[in-house]
Amino acid sequence: MLNRRGVMLAAGGVVATGASLALPMTWMSGRGSSATAQLGRSEAEQHIMRIGMVAKSSPVQAAEPFTVEMPVPRVARPVSTWGDTDVYELALQPAQAEILPGLTTPVLTYGGSFIGPTIKAKSGRKVRVKYVNNLGLPVNVHLHGGHVPPESDGYPMDLFAAGQSRTFDYPNGQGAATLWYHDHTHHMEAEHVYRGMHGFYLIECDSERQLRLPSGQYDVPIMLRDAHFDAAGSLILDVEHPEARSTLLANGRPLPYFPVAARKYRFRLLNSSIHKIFELDLGGVEMTQIASDGGLLPEPVTRTKLTLAPAERVEVVVDFSRHAVGSKLVLSDAGGPVMRFDVTRTAPDDSRVPARLRSMPPLPAPARTRRMKLAVAPSKMAYAINDLSWDPERIDSVIQNGTTEVWEIYNGDTVDSEFGGIDHTFHLHMVQFRVLDRDGKPPLPGEAGFKDTVLVRPGETMRVQATFKGWPGKYVYHCHMQEHNVAGMMAQLEIVP
Repeated sequence: MLNRRGVMLAAGGVVATGASLALPMTWMSGRGSSATAQLGRSEAEQHIMRIGMVAKSSPVQAAEPFTVEMPVPRVARPVSTWGDTDVYELALQPAQAEILPGLTTPVLTYGGSFIGPTIKAKSGRKVRVKYVNNLGLPVNVHLHGGHVPPESDGYPMDLFAAGQSRTFDYPNGQGAATLWYHDHTHHMEAEHVYRGMHGFYLIECDSERQLRLPSGQYDVPIMLRDAHFDAAGSLILDVEHPEARSTLLANGRPLPYFPVAARKYRFRLLNSSIHKIFELDLGGVEMTQIASDGGLLPEPVTRTKLTLAPAERVEVVVDFSRHAVGSKLVLSDAGGPVMRFDVTRTAPDDSRVPARLRSMPPLPAPARTRRMKLAVAPSKMAYAINDLSWDPERIDSVIQNGTTEVWEIYNGDTVDSEFGGIDHTFHLHMVQFRVLDRDGKPPLPGEAGFKDTVLVRPGETMRVQATFKGWPGKYVYHCHMQEHNVAGMMAQLEIVP
């Protein structure tokens, strides 16, 4: 039986395989690696063993705060450019990374680095990426937040084998936004993302550039996540005890510092954790939120605290000119420090934050409303959407291309339910949506723009509206706490002509 702790914290006590369930999984043992052996995939099992499965080891001591500098992920360069398309090539490969000072960690990567290279795309200009699979097991890639055709979406069952390559086409017909790419191999996405298969994908456009927001070296993507290491520096994935992931990373380094000039910076914050919710503050210093998942907000919002659930993005502008050279500002989570900004110099600054950032299109009249319940299904002992766990043979929602719908999302794992209160997130592939309300109240600060991932607290009901205009085919929607996802909290929609 799954116990309450196993469901609430681990989210990995069951694996949905169509309508059947297998339990328990080996990754419930706390050994540091996954349920791969239970899936009957010997090639994958051998691969996980190669990257360092830890049976018994003491966790490494926490890194000394603010002793390593936070790097900025390198920017990928096209291998070719022709017409309206930029072409990239990325190898999916195991690597050794220095995450903790003085130790090497076996990781899974795009391009050999723990955080993959940043792809900078232009709105209206196509990107084609050839992914070469050198990992030794089947995988795929999902452009999170991307409006893409189904064959380039990273459908969980649509894998390309070890030694093969696959080319994904990204039209970039949407506006400027901070997206990210990550693995979406069903049953393995939590494992793969945890071990390093994640990177930024930034869409830029001329209209945003004309706003004169901080740019160039003053526009910094920051990936936040948690991790758990053994004494040798290997990553431990113990899904029954996610609270053990007590090492917080910013751009792949533990509790780093980042030198800044006394001027305005734009920070693109992404939570790439597979379970953790960040509750961020800058010691009471104001942060001006300018964007969320789907790009710019209609107008800036002043924040002193930010909640960032797995897969969510928030863009903020921080004006360090209000602080003297020598000042040190600590970005903290509810549980302690995450990183520190060190004001080390002065610099000219002609950037600004306009009072108006973008115009939002009017909301079309919806054709229908669908209700989505996110909750453990006690009869199945599995995570589920509308009491059904993932089944690739079942279409849960059929939607006419071009249709606008309201989705009412309810978190049924209330505090008085069998397993107690459990947070969930909700992510919809292919389209961005608008948040209409939460429990009948206006959206939270910073939710006035386009979103693709939202946090739904226990017992909460929220309504979102989306227009499903694009390509016929199958897409998925799911909880983006990936340990819930691999345990069945995923469903699929089909867009029909």
